[in-house]
Amino acid sequence: MIDCWAAWCPPCRAFKPIFEKAAEKNPDITFGTVDTEKELELAEALEITTIPRLMIFRNGTLVLSEAGGWPAAAFDKLIDEVRALDLKERSAEDKTAAADSDDESEEKIAA
Repeated sequence: MIDCWAAWCPPCRAFKPIFEKAAEKNPDITFGTVDTEKELELAEALEITTIPRLMIFRNGTLVLSEAGGWPAAAFDKLIDEVRALDLKERSAEDKTAAADSDDESEEKIAA
């Protein structure tokens, strides 16, 4: 889980203790932060345009990239949902969606 933030951002500062408490409660999850003011190249590479931004990766796969702060209860629920994700099922859905998109592109080209 990556919290992208900046010191001048009030919603970022409000989310910080929630993020830190969640990190303490979930030692099996890697929590990290990106100060978008100090890590400009990284923020650009991650395409951070709005902060705060929460990015969640699971086994190297980006499963969430969402702007905005999270209330503690909602963040705890989100963590539970991410734990429950079946990445094999999600991968199959992504491949199906990509194939459907390719089919639609081919249809547009043929027309």
